[in-house]
Amino acid sequence: MADLNELSAQEIGRRLRIARENAGIRQEEAAEVIGMSRPTLVSIEKGARRVRIQELQLLARHYGISVNGLLRREAVHTDLVPRFRKMRETEDDHTLEAVELLNDLVKAEVELENVLGIERRRHYPPEKGINQGDIVELAGKQAEELRDWLGLGAGPIGDIFSIIELDLGIRLYQRRLSSKSKVAGLFTYDDAVGACILLNANHPLGRRIQSAAHELGHFVGTRRVPEVLEDDEQFLSRDERYANAFGRAFLTPQKSFSESFKQLTAGADMLTRRHVILLAHQYNISREACVRRLEELELLRKGTWEWLKSKGGIKDHHAREVLGDAAERLDVAKTDANRSVSHRMSLMAHAAWKRGIMSEGQLAELLKMRRVEVRELIDQIELEENETDDLLKLPG
Repeated sequence: MADLNELSAQEIGRRLRIARENAGIRQEEAAEVIGMSRPTLVSIEKGARRVRIQELQLLARHYGISVNGLLRREAVHTDLVPRFRKMRETEDDHTLEAVELLNDLVKAEVELENVLGIERRRHYPPEKGINQGDIVELAGKQAEELRDWLGLGAGPIGDIFSIIELDLGIRLYQRRLSSKSKVAGLFTYDDAVGACILLNANHPLGRRIQSAAHELGHFVGTRRVPEVLEDDEQFLSRDERYANAFGRAFLTPQKSFSESFKQLTAGADMLTRRHVILLAHQYNISREACVRRLEELELLRKGTWEWLKSKGGIKDHHAREVLGDAAERLDVAKTDANRSVSHRMSLMAHAAWKRGIMSEGQLAELLKMRRVEVRELIDQIELEENETDDLLKLPG
């Protein structure tokens, strides 16, 4: 068991408060668990009074976390769940599921990075703010500024996920949510762990690309405000309208997107499915997003997409007829999302076990897996390592 004296009373109190809030438990209820008054619990959470081991054990059990999980020096204790809870007036099970998943993923990844001595590079532009000016114009201007800052130029973006993860250093997770979940994405920022995005991997690639660009808008405009993106939201706040406009402008810059459309339709009298399919494929966006952006830029008449839908829409088989094999775009993230734990997390978990830093039981708790699953994961990677040669040893 981790040593109670290794951490300060203030740090233990902070971790207990976050664990209680993440579990959705009120101070009065927690105080009753240890047979104390509420002011005593408040003193413990503030670090004014050091918690006793018996009290810690009772509280940990009630909060659904192990004592080791609370006391491990490298453990990450973030308060993403209560932060989202305070943001939303209503809370449904699917939203809570997504927030808790994001919280668990962040905690596991950061703790594994900490124990392995991995330093994650952050390359964040300044937060812009969105309080003044026309929101659509502001979003377009700031999307163009980010593209310039990243050196992307004016053309289509090949891989927005790599830009988010590798160029900016944002934590990006693409995992499957419940089939009935309306959540398309989550964004949050925490000083300790940085910016984090979760995308619903049940959604097709084009839709996830749009969700990623939307969440990137929150990162640029209102970084410190948590956000839940849901399908078919009726009321759009200024923040949401900004993020929507930012996402469109980032993926399809007005000048280059307009020029690409004009080149495709040069000499044509009528819009065809082929025009939409080719342009959407060029910019890595959905066909609906493509048409709606053209409507927004007044390159097509309003209502064009609804008319196309009434005539059967533009289906995947139409795209295959035009693009052939190129219509089937590789979707690595969806394949990775089919695993209980991502490839990167699996490799870090194996490294922590191999170095004797974390046991199978600790990894099972951290990764929310059964111990037998952790054993299978470790055995698989061990078998691969046994087949290698000294020539393949990494330097450093």
